[in-house]
Amino acid sequence: MRDIQALLKIIENDRRYPIEAYYFVLEALFYTRKKLKKEKHVTGQELLGGIKDLALKRYGSMSKAVFEHWGVTKTIDFGNIVFNMVNEKILSKTEEDSLVDFQDIYDFDEIFVKNYHFEIEEKTNGKK
Repeated sequence: MRDIQALLKIIENDRRYPIEAYYFVLEALFYTRKKLKKEKHVTGQELLGGIKDLALKRYGSMSKAVFEHWGVTKTIDFGNIVFNMVNEKILSKTEEDSLVDFQDIYDFDEIFVKNYHFEIEEKTNGKK
């Protein structure tokens, strides 16, 4: 409950990103930890990798559009979201962690548009 209040406080003070963007970053954090088999800290670059993978898995070719709807157009926006949560003690950081860790790590157009590949699953109707 405290985290929800803290998120609402963040959004009240910084209206750049909606609560959905914060929830997605938290989900991506858990996704990244699980993928990397880490119980605690992940770096900004590791988190951005998880954000990319989860977005492609969840939103596919619409990832860039979803992020733009949230006001997220560059990787630094995810850094702003993370550090807003650090400032409200929802997340923690190490001495080495910096907002710069999120600066220009990948280009949304390259990742989510130009290099996006559709994956089509073949339905077998239970037959092998």
